[in-house]
Amino acid sequence: MRQPGLSFFILLIIFLLGTLVGSIILNLIIYNRANLYYRELNKVRLDPLDLSRYPVNSNLPKPENNQKRVVFFGDSRAESWPVPRLPDYEFINRGIGGQTSVQINQRFEQHLRSLQPDVVVIQLGINDLKTIGLFPGRKSEIIANCRQNIGDIVQKSRELGAAVIITTIFPFGEVPLARKPFWSDDIFPAVQEVNAYIKSLADEGVIVFDTLPILADDRGMMLPEYRVDELHYNQQAYEQLNQEFTELLKSLKL
Repeated sequence: MRQPGLSFFILLIIFLLGTLVGSIILNLIIYNRANLYYRELNKVRLDPLDLSRYPVNSNLPKPENNQKRVVFFGDSRAESWPVPRLPDYEFINRGIGGQTSVQINQRFEQHLRSLQPDVVVIQLGINDLKTIGLFPGRKSEIIANCRQNIGDIVQKSRELGAAVIITTIFPFGEVPLARKPFWSDDIFPAVQEVNAYIKSLADEGVIVFDTLPILADDRGMMLPEYRVDELHYNQQAYEQLNQEFTELLKSLKL
């Protein structure tokens, strides 16, 4: 007959081994994330605006066959936007993942002006507002700067003679446990505040594309079926966006 002490000892060994394996996995995850952030930090130090990402197109010819040139401009949500199948338009992407509105604004001259776009599609803002979790005392400043930069980009795009389609900030999804210490409940209302400002920019030549009815659930959060992670969207989501985006694009008088 097996002694009770032996069974307890075996269970203890299994528990300790499980704890050790879990600790190793957790440390690997933390190391990989720290390595990623360290690389990103030093990448920003070397090229704060990531101007080297795209070539300088000062002599880029206008598209052939009277196509209208459409440029997606903004952060990773713009960078990930797939091109609609519209033969009357030429699409160019100038999105860069991880960038805040001030970075996007400051690279306008090099990455956008020289392209001479007919239409500028703008999606940005979440990378500003998510920093409220890190700098809660600067919440008002972060929101104000985000609004200012968005307004500047819209104005400069209009000064080029381009029509503007500016989207509301895409909703974010459920935040994972590992990110919660760096998150804040103030981010959601901050997104709502900036989105209200974006909607106020609607004017002749400026169309506001409200993405919430397409991407959000009844709480205003990212629909789970569109999720890649808490900030990024999958192909299915962009297909839904492109259905309405195509109609908005065709409605412009270019």
